[in-house]
Parts: sequence; structure tokens; C-alpha cells
Amino acid sequence: MSTLASVNSVIERLWPLAGASSWDSPGLVVGDPDQPVTHVHLAVDAVLDTVDEAVGMGADLLLVHHPLLFHGVSTVSEDTTKGAVIARLVRAGCGLVAAHTNADVVETGTSRVLAHQLGLVEQRPITAGTTDGTGLGIVGRLPHAMTLVALARELGDVLPPTASGIRVAGDADRVVETVALCAGAGDSLLADPAVLAADVYVTSDLRHHPASDARELMRLGRGPALVDVSHWAAEWLWLDTAAAQLRRELHDVEVTLSDLRTDPWDFAVVQ
Repeated sequence: MSTLASVNSVIERLWPLAGASSWDSPGLVVGDPDQPVTHVHLAVDAVLDTVDEAVGMGADLLLVHHPLLFHGVSTVSEDTTKGAVIARLVRAGCGLVAAHTNADVVETGTSRVLAHQLGLVEQRPITAGTTDGTGLGIVGRLPHAMTLVALARELGDVLPPTASGIRVAGDADRVVETVALCAGAGDSLLADPAVLAADVYVTSDLRHHPASDARELMRLGRGPALVDVSHWAAEWLWLDTAAAQLRRELHDVEVTLSDLRTDPWDFAVVQ
């Protein structure tokens, strides 16, 4: 029978911790390494809803993309969000493991999945990793050129719906073919030469000032159009790929994935 330790060993083989960014904190967060694991449930976020879902399904392990504990904490009191999550997991005997930037950089990582959904060809990482094919983000070419608004609508068909929708900076009729993308927060790559050379950059969580500067560069003809999508939605697509990989490795373990929307916004008022 698989144990938490043996399942975590598979997780770390699929998404090696060595690939994680220095600021990141992936890996085992909650659980007894010797406890049996017969059911793994996947989600983007370790929040109360996904914990309750995993526990309600009888899962022994919740595997998430985003780490629960990014920084040191001084308390896990149950009147804090992190404490409440940890307490519910411990009481239910459900472990918690995170695969974050180590799952972004592999060849089957979050950005690759989004790139494949768009049908990009000639794919290569924006920032190369330590081995061929690995790295952060993806640059590729659409099978055929399309307008910026057509690409935004295609993303709307590919991604699960959220209150924040899809935001675009650029002329709707601008023709785009080369796409740079980074699933999750990607404004750190806005100045990368591969991004600046693309026709459009698709990412999430673009803040006002970096997005404004990038839009001005676009108007000067020195940078891409911008498409800002939900962070959760872009990375949720990866869960299906991750689940398939785990099923191939863990023949005695049930693997399920969450459809719960953990995007933080509930509704928007369009002005």
C-alpha cells in the first residue's frame, strides 16, 4: 500500500524540488509520512472549501499548486486562515503537499498546458531551465494569425469562467501570431527580450504600474499587447495533466481533482 512518504516521493520525481524558485516553499506541509494513502485530491489552492471537499471525499492527501505556508508564521491558531486549514486537515488525517514553481518549470508544467490548449507550435521557455525543454513561461506561434480580440475570446473558451474575466490592452483588431505566456503571476517577465519580441503576452495579476509601462512600450512599437487572465483559471488547467501523471505512477491510489472555483473574486460590476 502507498504511504504519504512514497506518494510524496513520486510527486518530487515528477516535479523535482530542485526546480523551485529560491523564494518558494513547495513540498510536504501536513501529515504523517507513514500514513497510508489510497486517495489523492488535487486543487490549485489549500483553502477551507478545497480542504472540506477533500475531507468529504475521504481523501488521504490534498495536493495543491499554491503552498499554504509561503513565509514563517508565529501561530496556527484556528482563528487564522492557515491555522483553520491545518487543523481541519490534521483532524481528518489528510496530508497536504504543494507543487508550485517546481511544477511550473517542467515540460508538462502550468505554462506548457496553457500553451497546448492554445495550440502553440515551436514552443520554447521564456527563461530556460537547467535541462532542455524546462524553464519559466512559454513562447510559441499560433497555428494561424488572428486578431487580438479573437485570441482573447479563444482564451475565454479555454479557461473556466471567473468574475474578473479577461482584460486586454491593445487594439482589438491587432493581428497577433507570436504568443508569450506565463500561467500565474508573470509581470516579472515583462522586460524579458522574448516577451518584448512577442505580439502578445498572456499572464495574470498584472499590477497597474508595470502594466501601464508595458502598454506605453506597446504604443511605441517596442512591446506586446497584454492579456490578463485569472491566476486560478490559468493554473487550474494543469490539474488534469497532473492527475493523469499521478494515475500512471500510482496504480493503487485514486486520483481526483477539484472543480471548485478558488479565484478570490465573486462578482464584478461592469461600468
